[in-house]
Amino acid sequence: MSEDLVPRPITPEDEAAWRPVWQAYLRFYETELPEEVLASTFARLTSGAPSEPRGLLAWRGGAALGLVHYLFHRHCWRIENICYLQDLFTLPEARGRGVATALISAVYRAADAEGAPAVYWHTAENNARARAVYDRIARKSPFIRYNRVL
Repeated sequence: MSEDLVPRPITPEDEAAWRPVWQAYLRFYETELPEEVLASTFARLTSGAPSEPRGLLAWRGGAALGLVHYLFHRHCWRIENICYLQDLFTLPEARGRGVATALISAVYRAADAEGAPAVYWHTAENNARARAVYDRIARKSPFIRYNRVL
């Protein structure tokens, strides 16, 4: 990780920096969310409540270059909680500079601090650039995800 790249927890004062990175992530996945979801998500990320998601922004200088959202949850195969890394994004102009690796490493440290022995996440099958990073720092699961059809 570059010495001037600092992943740190998202605070209520970070909303103006978080929103454009979050919205770029949503655009990457061709998704739009209503304002009430954006506001609720940010409130949850900064609540500090144990059951709510947590978030980190990766900062270089005064600029937020990437984000990660993660949460701890119960698991029926373990006594300890495990960690789900729900969202991870690096701004296009910052890719290839260690942002994603720094954010994932920070989540790994948070999981270790919480006593969570597992961290897992999903990505799109065609997300080749991100998968190249993930293949270096994690093991690909053999499981296939299914979603309910309404």
